[in-house]
Amino acid sequence: MSWRPEPILTEKQVNRAMKLVIADGLASEAMIALTSGTFLVAMLVLLDANNFQIGLLAGLPTFTNIFQLLSVWLVRRFNNRRAIVVISSFLARTPLLIIGVLILFLKSIPVETIVFILFFHYFFGSVAGPCWNAWMKDLIPEKALGAYFSKRTSYTQLFNIVLGLLAAFVVDYTKNHRITAEVNVYACLFIVGGIAGIMSALFLSNTAEPMGRVTTGNILTVLQRPLRDRNFRKLLVFNSAWVFALNIATPFFVVFMMKKMGLSISWIIGLGIASQICSILTVRMWGRFADNYSNKTVIGICAPLYMLCLIGWCYVGIYTREYLNILLLFVIHAGMGVSNAGINLSLTNISLKLSPADESVVYLSTKNIITALFSFIAPLIGGYMADYFSSRSLSIDAQWKSPDWQKVIHLLDLHEFKFLFLIAAGLAFIAAELLITVKETGEVAKNVVRRMMRTSIKSNLKEYFLIGQLIDLHDAFRNLLRRRTEKVAEVENDQPVNSS
Repeated sequence: MSWRPEPILTEKQVNRAMKLVIADGLASEAMIALTSGTFLVAMLVLLDANNFQIGLLAGLPTFTNIFQLLSVWLVRRFNNRRAIVVISSFLARTPLLIIGVLILFLKSIPVETIVFILFFHYFFGSVAGPCWNAWMKDLIPEKALGAYFSKRTSYTQLFNIVLGLLAAFVVDYTKNHRITAEVNVYACLFIVGGIAGIMSALFLSNTAEPMGRVTTGNILTVLQRPLRDRNFRKLLVFNSAWVFALNIATPFFVVFMMKKMGLSISWIIGLGIASQICSILTVRMWGRFADNYSNKTVIGICAPLYMLCLIGWCYVGIYTREYLNILLLFVIHAGMGVSNAGINLSLTNISLKLSPADESVVYLSTKNIITALFSFIAPLIGGYMADYFSSRSLSIDAQWKSPDWQKVIHLLDLHEFKFLFLIAAGLAFIAAELLITVKETGEVAKNVVRRMMRTSIKSNLKEYFLIGQLIDLHDAFRNLLRRRTEKVAEVENDQPVNSS
């Protein structure tokens, strides 16, 4: 089998490659679903990992992105992205098999050992990442980027739902019926996930690659080019601030639900599935809107919703009736699914659009390296803050008294992880304001986009009802900010007159 890039790809080759990339996505999603997220955190909790260790493992995938410098060097040296991706992917998935086998036979291994082995999983995955992105940029027609990747995302998320739910039932069933030790089930999940990851690499090995253009010059000088690009630099500032805000709290959602709410794996996975379903139902619409109008506007609509979800986490557990807390969790997960679908898709697309074709690997690597630092630091700070706030709390109540009846309403009750959720919402608000300065190619004025999207929504009311509500939420959010700014300006202007 020849892995050499081809100067020109036929339409048949491109169509076959696009199908193989979807197959790669399904296999990769199986690996991710079984060896990360809820199942990884649950296994760490079972092995008595502390908050700092959980934060460390949450930041490790992004920290290893600094090694994407190696990816840039390999592309410049060999100009064969497929070979780099396939070999790196194979080396990245093997550690998952090792962890599964060690746990299965040794029953329990130190958390430090898992961190050490997973480092190589994330290291080689980071080397493969930029090459894969640049490969896809040249392979997939630019006008179809949003539609194709939203379609691929919907397929992979649907598969994640089925597989995640099945795995959760297996975990809870074996635990409740004491068929085998719970840790053995997680070991098997890692083995199956590792095999699925290797299958993903095999699919990519058969995917055609167009010839890419390679940058020349000193590698450090080349890596400075994205930083000299003023518009791309603004995107880096926004992206870094955004991932920092989210990663302060995101790694601890599952820990909070397990430790503080006492929810089973099936419940946690079920809530995650609700989030994914909402993401699946909206990701294609976000893709069409991003292609037709603006990725920035999609992010501008979704970001306020995600902030509200972060604030909503502060009220989980505040009700005495359990079903009300479950209902609130469901609403939060649904909102996070809708907002994440638009934000993640648009961030990927705008990064690809702002990257020159002949320097896409360099631009994407620089972005990943810089954001990796903030993504790695954030969960470590979050873990430290969770321990710090574990002995501190803040309660704000409203009390009503009358001769016949009295009632205490809990307005706010912060403790440990809830402090993180509120802090993350504040930081996300600051980060969202940084997006305004980014200029997107083909960007349409916001008022035009809103008008055209509302027209589309009115003609497709049933399909786009939820999106219409989000647009109104975005307008209200921006108007509130504008009124607040104008009010402050008025007060400052009137102050000298009043003092005289």
